[in-house]
Amino acid sequence: MATLADEGDDPYLWLEELDGADAAGWVRDRNAETVAALTGSEAFAGLRAEIRQVLDAEDRIPWPGWRGDGFYYNFWQDATHPRGVWRRTTLDQYRRREPEWDVLLDVDALAAEEGENWVWNDVTVLRPGYERCLICLSRGGGDAAVVREFDLVRRAFVEDGFTLPEAKSSVCWIDADHIYVATDFGPGSLTSSGYPRVVKRWRRGTPLSEADVVHEGRADDVGVWASHDPTPGYERDFVGRSLDFYRTEDYLLTRAGERIRIAVPHDAHWHAHREWLLVRPRSPWAVGGVTYPAGALLATRFDAFLAGERDLAVLFEPDGRTSLSYYLWTRSHLILATLVDVKSRLEVVTPDGTGWRREPLAGVPEFVHSRIVDTDPDNRDAYLLASEGFLRPATLRLGHVGGTVETLRQEPAFFDADGLAVRQFFATSADGTRVPYFVVGDPTAPAGPTLLTGYGGYEVSQTPYYSGIIGRGWLARGGTYVVANIRGGGEYGPEWHRAAMRQNRSRAFEDFAAVAADMVARGITTPAQLGIEGGSNGGLLMGVMLTRYPELFGAVVASVPVLDMRRYHRLLAGASWIAEYGDPDREEDWAYLRQYSPYHNVRAARAYPPVLFITSTRDDRVHPGHARKMAARLREHGHEVAYYENGEGGHGAAANNEQRAFVWALACEFLWRKLAGQAALPRQASSVDVGERAGRRIWR
Repeated sequence: MATLADEGDDPYLWLEELDGADAAGWVRDRNAETVAALTGSEAFAGLRAEIRQVLDAEDRIPWPGWRGDGFYYNFWQDATHPRGVWRRTTLDQYRRREPEWDVLLDVDALAAEEGENWVWNDVTVLRPGYERCLICLSRGGGDAAVVREFDLVRRAFVEDGFTLPEAKSSVCWIDADHIYVATDFGPGSLTSSGYPRVVKRWRRGTPLSEADVVHEGRADDVGVWASHDPTPGYERDFVGRSLDFYRTEDYLLTRAGERIRIAVPHDAHWHAHREWLLVRPRSPWAVGGVTYPAGALLATRFDAFLAGERDLAVLFEPDGRTSLSYYLWTRSHLILATLVDVKSRLEVVTPDGTGWRREPLAGVPEFVHSRIVDTDPDNRDAYLLASEGFLRPATLRLGHVGGTVETLRQEPAFFDADGLAVRQFFATSADGTRVPYFVVGDPTAPAGPTLLTGYGGYEVSQTPYYSGIIGRGWLARGGTYVVANIRGGGEYGPEWHRAAMRQNRSRAFEDFAAVAADMVARGITTPAQLGIEGGSNGGLLMGVMLTRYPELFGAVVASVPVLDMRRYHRLLAGASWIAEYGDPDREEDWAYLRQYSPYHNVRAARAYPPVLFITSTRDDRVHPGHARKMAARLREHGHEVAYYENGEGGHGAAANNEQRAFVWALACEFLWRKLAGQAALPRQASSVDVGERAGRRIWR
């Protein structure tokens, strides 16, 4: 039996050489094989065209964001603007069917002018003036980006403005002439995770080398950060260290340079808004004679807390079925988003002088998943609310706490949902835990091709959403789509996540296997007709399902996956995930990681379902070496494996809608052929216009 004991036995280390000649040649050969096998038919061309229609549709919702200046900002990609345009408009214009947009930056034009492969990354706008911003652009879609100051009045980059070369930087405005910057300052300035270890205060017109250091972390931290709150009357500065993925050590930074510790548990989330401090502990917190449960939300006055008072109001307390998903401030109110058996509930809590008043959020429809798109905590008590379901297109509403709710936009139907239904079931995992999952499809159909997806990590919840890609690429063919809410996620709060961390990781895998078996028992599908798909940490899940439970599945797609648990912490950002998985360099941790590491558990004599790996050369978060080596290892033993590596796209494996349509069509075509025993049939174009939020849920 061939095994890999440790990295010294690894014959495929050369595939970790990102642009090495041998590795690049191997990728070219594998890509050519996969493209030739899956993309030559009219059916594939038709499917890719339909998915591209979804992504490029002109009448999809242009999802807005507020920057505090009254404008609705939007980043938009379509067939005319494949790299995208950053633009804004007024509320009156946004209400119109075809708003007049003020284009601030055309990334396609910029890329052509400068001869660079620019991909939009992020933007930070100066408050409260809103006349300048810091735009982040990456080459090829990676996390590393250049930072350039942009004048929102002149719609031009600022000559001699704040500029940073390509790095995994973080920046924050202090005022018009100063910013906080954490970046690669040279040797010794990065952590073992590849993120900045030093943060500085940089004054306009001075060399970056002369910027003042305001905070430093250690080499084994994940990174450091600094922020400035410009709220009038509450101007404050904060600095902190990320000790690992979940623990931080944070301080109020005074004008005199003194650091005052925010004395909450290292693993607690906290947020300061005007006079208030909110704390969400991730483990039980005993303070002031009271023990607060993990996942609770607590409120107190910021200054009083720093002075030593511990009078905490409980705004939310979890139970066995309910968890806090997130919270957002408007100017004067706090919106709580909770999940009850993975179904959304939104309410408003308001400080009223004697306590906190509680009421449902207005405008939230029943029986669909609702989420807050944005609020404007600087200026207004307004909120943007999106509501959608697996079979119900999204609706965007503008609400005002205590006031009116207005429908702004309705997404068109992307596929015919007649005869389809959404059902929720609960599987029983190996240790007796009830694991929820959603089933989307024809409830009267016999067992047939089914696509199951999951994630199971980092306290990330998998909630219902509407996808024209899944609708057209899977449901409209007669397939069934299933989303599993396994442990490791956040569906039931921090304890649901912690239950599958580190040495308990196998619980997430057992949960997913239990869902698969439960579907078969209910007659929804059969093992030969059950395909699975997941990306990133979900790609690790796919790798474990492939090697540990191959008899349960008919085909597997793993995207931008983590697969080599012996070396993951030495590749790119991998060291930052040790808190989630464990440290392979510790013998006791490697003992359990070795048990499930997909790369180390490939066996020549065992039968595996066919698998497709999709990744990106420019993914600078999860190294493409994971997928490369796994594919090579499977090929070595004669197993059926397909491989496709996009030359750009970063951790999303695609940089534009053309590439997104291609990789999704590739995945759907592969799965349908393996599960239904045939190539995708030519399909009629829908009579309705289609759309899909660009970049949403491309790979998890």
